[in-house]
Amino acid sequence: MRVKVACIGGGPAGLYLSILLKRQDPSHDITVHERNPEGSTYGWGVTYWRGLLDRLHTHDPESARAIEEHSVRWNEGVARVRDLATRRGSDEGFGIGRHRLLEILAARARSLGVRLEFEHEITDGNLPAADLVVAGDGVRSTLRSRHAGHFGAELKEGRNQYIWLGTSKVFDSFTFAFVETDHGWIWCYGYPFGPERSTVVVECAPETRVGLGLDRADEAEGLVLLEKLFADVLDGHPLIGQDGAQWLGFRTLTNRTWHRDNLVLVGDAAHTTHYSIGAGTTLALEDVIALAGALGETADLPQALARYEQQRKAELLSIQSAARYSAQWYENLPRYIGLPPEQMFALLGQRHSPLLPYVPPQLYYRIDQAAGQLEALRRLKRWLGPKVARTVHARALASRKH
Repeated sequence: MRVKVACIGGGPAGLYLSILLKRQDPSHDITVHERNPEGSTYGWGVTYWRGLLDRLHTHDPESARAIEEHSVRWNEGVARVRDLATRRGSDEGFGIGRHRLLEILAARARSLGVRLEFEHEITDGNLPAADLVVAGDGVRSTLRSRHAGHFGAELKEGRNQYIWLGTSKVFDSFTFAFVETDHGWIWCYGYPFGPERSTVVVECAPETRVGLGLDRADEAEGLVLLEKLFADVLDGHPLIGQDGAQWLGFRTLTNRTWHRDNLVLVGDAAHTTHYSIGAGTTLALEDVIALAGALGETADLPQALARYEQQRKAELLSIQSAARYSAQWYENLPRYIGLPPEQMFALLGQRHSPLLPYVPPQLYYRIDQAAGQLEALRRLKRWLGPKVARTVHARALASRKH
């Protein structure tokens, strides 16, 4: 059945949903409305993991191949604390420039017959006539705000403050760097997203930012100070601001419900998770994969939207919990930063655990190490089991012959 769809917001979620729906039925009439000019976007690189890439290959191999081709990858993490560094293997991670990702998805959408309208801001007053309106217009969603009472949106701001920057330093792995100052700790996360650029997110407690004078510095002065603080990890490369980069407090958004009549929320308009778990774009794309799936299963729109909301809320529970504990880990950094680097890095990897805040860090580390050794022993026994059984069987046969 031909359906008219208006996707509000030309980010990854809106573009990818338009691709999926066009692949389901080329007769669908789909328009993506984006308020900004084409080619303009805020942010540097997008990080994602192998699991998402596999799902993209399943749902639209053509765009998935282009995304993979233009991504850089890593399989290690590095943590630097003062003048010490430790390196650990990690799951395979990927980075791609946000601008390049949007280019790929926009080109793919156009090739399928999707209309893209840029510099076209949609509000409740000029909402296009459509069977389905998809609000992918971010955490400040105009369409959600217009019906705030219905959606039941709640915003909670975290304690720490952060700034999103770029650099010409190309990291070879996902990199954490922690620097001690007279006013407390300040740290950054860095990851590559192309052959010439990396993303750098700098974070600290508000009192550290004030003590360092970063609250009073203009953008250029602030970048110079941060370059000095992170000189060891940047290797002389500059930090780069974008569109008047500002210090922010991360806002965790939840909504009581995600749909109203023919209007449905996706991505950051529906939910946010702390940037320290690197899942924002992944979750937005998974939202629209689920939404397209629900719409493809039934022509009953209210039923499809309810099914989508139920599925994604259930899938997000553990991720949102992990994000909250991850943010709290950084807010309580002094609890962990004095540990030996290998222990601190191990607990950095365990920051999603609901038990970690309540167990002394060194005790937790020892328990975690013991559990890891026990699991390694179990894997060894499972691997040896068939081999041992075959050996015993062979010896038994040999003894019978004699």
